Amino acid sequence: MARVGVTINGTEHSVEADSDTPLLWVLRDLLGLTGTKYGCGAGLCGSCTVLWGDAPTRSCQVTLAAAEGGSFTTIEGLPPLEEDPVRQAWLAEDVSQCGYCQPGMIVRARSLLRDTPDPDDADIDAALAGHVCRCGSYSRIRRAIHRAAAATRSSGSGGAP
Repeated sequence: MARVGVTINGTEHSVEADSDTPLLWVLRDLLGLTGTKYGCGAGLCGSCTVLWGDAPTRSCQVTLAAAEGGSFTTIEGLPPLEEDPVRQAWLAEDVSQCGYCQPGMIVRARSLLRDTPDPDDADIDAALAGHVCRCGSYSRIRRAIHRAAAATRSSGSGGAP
């Protein structure tokens, strides 16, 4: 067992677990942040995506030892719905069916819009490559990201959702 310090959603935590425990299980089982989902455990589906600093990261592939001293943002650490153009667009476009993949997709979409304020379909497809939606709502996801991009640009926030 190791005691490791990590910052999650702006709050510092001291976590005790095996050093090879995936960050995903630290988030879900030890910290109770269940918005980040377990999908495949192999970093292939994107359901467990969080931000490590500003970088989208598959939390199932980051060990607690590797996470030590890091700062992570989960779906729970995003702004409230009324302040989040991405989640507002998700609702307006009726994206979710089962919703299981959506936290990882939303986290990734926010990262995309921070880096590419006016993405085209190819940008969106590239950013979400490897994010699997079993319900197949990709066209609605793409429309939601375009809607969020337009809302972010019109709000004058300079592309940062």
